[in-house]
Amino acid sequence: MDPVRIDVSTPSRTYRVTIDDGALDRLGRLINDIRLPERRFVVSSPLVWRFHGVQFGRTGVTSEQPILVPDGERYKHLATVSRIYDALTRVNADRATTLVTFGGGVIGDMAGFAAATYLRGVSLVHVPTTLLAQVDSAIGGKVGVNHALGKNLIGSFYQPHAVVVDPLLLATLPRREFRAGLYEVIKYGMTSSASLFDRVAKQRKEIFARTAAALTPIIAESCRIKADVVATDEREAGPRRILNFGHTAGHALESVTKYRRYRHGEAVAYGMLVAAELARGRGALAETDRQALADVIASLGPLPPIADLSTSHILEAMKHDKKMVAGRLHFVLPTTVGATTIVDDVTEKEMRAALKQVGFKT
Repeated sequence: MDPVRIDVSTPSRTYRVTIDDGALDRLGRLINDIRLPERRFVVSSPLVWRFHGVQFGRTGVTSEQPILVPDGERYKHLATVSRIYDALTRVNADRATTLVTFGGGVIGDMAGFAAATYLRGVSLVHVPTTLLAQVDSAIGGKVGVNHALGKNLIGSFYQPHAVVVDPLLLATLPRREFRAGLYEVIKYGMTSSASLFDRVAKQRKEIFARTAAALTPIIAESCRIKADVVATDEREAGPRRILNFGHTAGHALESVTKYRRYRHGEAVAYGMLVAAELARGRGALAETDRQALADVIASLGPLPPIADLSTSHILEAMKHDKKMVAGRLHFVLPTTVGATTIVDDVTEKEMRAALKQVGFKT
């Protein structure tokens, strides 16, 4: 398939997302073409480097040793970012430096935060290796880390200088991780594109087979949707909040379980189900659309159980969500497949009812 190129235009920076099978092999040329500083460091995880480090080394992007840090939400904190600072400081990296993230969403968020804050900002390129990162987290400039009391409470908006997506890297992704990324694709379908939603529902076999014909279109449409939203609202003052669909209850679920039980996409899947129950209970979403969402999520495979988790603990975690504004929690509710609304008047009674309906313990 021909390469897909999507420009993301924001007030702080305009950059290109390149989606192409084998794009990793052309990474050096892509970075050279945009004339980023030639002293370049790759930040990755030991697991990703074990699978793809040899191939990355052949790109000629850098002769520096890779900076390898642990992956996973439970390592997404300031202590891990400090390891990146330490590695850069030891080799006297200056402002004429480019950081290349090579991994999933956690690596991208942490290394992106390091790029935003080391010497008050160095050049940044994302090369995402998971489906979730390719369709979502590598685009839009959100970088940061978790706090013990909530997810992504420490961070910044720092747009990359380029995003290079190679779908072939997904060949080594475990099925559970791949499925976790598909929940984010479903999110884009529910918020912005009924056709994308239907594509996932109808082409599951081809998508799970990871063929270019099935994968590239859903990656590209997800990226286009996010690029359009980010261009309109870079810092989440309004319209960009729709991208938080499923994330309010999802982040609370991750926090309550100490980021150990659920993949981020799995938590978002539960969060979407909760939001759909809230919307149905208010009469804002037809039961047929709520059921369509539940059916497509279930069709991808089983989610880890939630029956032992209490609604009270989830509600308490929500109080620390970064989407709280002036004491009110902004909640994204679906109104139909492909459209949402944002409300700030969800009551505790409504939340308890929705959480119970999805399967949380009372």
